[in-house]
Amino acid sequence: MLNKVILMGRLVADPELRQTPNNISVCRFRIAIDRPYNPSNGGERQADFISIVAWRQNAEFISKYFSKGKMAIVEGSLRNADYTDANGVKHYAMEVQADRVTFGESKSASASNGSSYQDQGNFQQPSYHNEAKAQQPANESVQIGDLGDFEEILSDGDVPF
Repeated sequence: MLNKVILMGRLVADPELRQTPNNISVCRFRIAIDRPYNPSNGGERQADFISIVAWRQNAEFISKYFSKGKMAIVEGSLRNADYTDANGVKHYAMEVQADRVTFGESKSASASNGSSYQDQGNFQQPSYHNEAKAQQPANESVQIGDLGDFEEILSDGDVPF
């Protein structure tokens, strides 16, 4: 079974770029992904925070063009990130090893959203609501804005969910 994932979320902090002893670039960052809204939990929105690592040119690209609050689309694989600390305690974690990271919004939307982003709990992710479509007459089309800054993602048919 494949462990490929595609995620879309906002960076919760600026990415950290470092070099290995062999001068290989590695970048670590986290994204926040909204959970589906559930009014039964008191109307409070919830999110998951996913750790991501990227290597070489991907790492340098992310470090240069992404910052806290920017929307990113991450394609990659789930990896165990288990380690033993200095006290001999084993810690278990999962992270996504990014194969490809692309922009999740246009430049103009990114500029306005990124400047108002304050903390991990203050983010908005675009969502599609079926109720809105059901209320529209069948002959009207939905306008979703300028998608000129987006890149088409081609699929090989495998859907990760």
